[in-house]
Amino acid sequence: MEQNGRILLDEGFLFGLGAFETVALKGGRPRLLGRHLRRLDRALSFLGISGRVTEEEVCRYLESEGITEGALKIVVSEKNRLFLPRENPYTDVDYRRGFSLTFAEGRRNEYSPLTFLKTLNYADCMLERRRAVAGGFDEAVFLNGRGEVCEGCASNLFFVREGRLFTPKLCCGLLPGIVREVLLEWYDVAEERIPAGDVGLFDECFLTNSLMGVMPAVRLGEHCFKGREVADRVRRRWSEVF
Repeated sequence: MEQNGRILLDEGFLFGLGAFETVALKGGRPRLLGRHLRRLDRALSFLGISGRVTEEEVCRYLESEGITEGALKIVVSEKNRLFLPRENPYTDVDYRRGFSLTFAEGRRNEYSPLTFLKTLNYADCMLERRRAVAGGFDEAVFLNGRGEVCEGCASNLFFVREGRLFTPKLCCGLLPGIVREVLLEWYDVAEERIPAGDVGLFDECFLTNSLMGVMPAVRLGEHCFKGREVADRVRRRWSEVF
């Protein structure tokens, strides 16, 4: 297996049969690395790829390269194992203004097992994200075949109504994110089917992923959210712990 050298053509790079994780780095520590690697293992097992990545291997790489901040993308396919450092793209300005969201043109396939895994089949996310940014938005939100809210291109969604947290059910068709997993452990979150037409019933919305942590949203489609009090409170707790 090639590691951070010449990339070998295999079914991962020809057909998307590979998996990846993007881990946030802070103060020389890869945050929630164990959870990321367990999710990576699940994807690789499903794809029939035997290569595994250990916490020790990741930490040795970071130490040898002197990398302490930003992010590390881990990519594994049949013949390749890549560690790709990068910057964290989210800034204080993003958190202060909050994200503006639009609905994606494409739909999530809630019946495909690949929907629930973080694989190299990522073109739909990239294309929808580019379309959203070109239209002046920060992120696009996918609906499934039934018109229910699923997830963002690179994020999970939470909604707030009368102080209570809601998030789309996993069966709606979404990747179970690492931050989503932690927030479900911390809070009493209602996992529900959320039709697109019900978005206007919520007071707040925020996004989560491993690099942004918790990002308040100010708008989804035509609906502008009233506030961000709960989102900011959740974000402060996240920042204090991680």
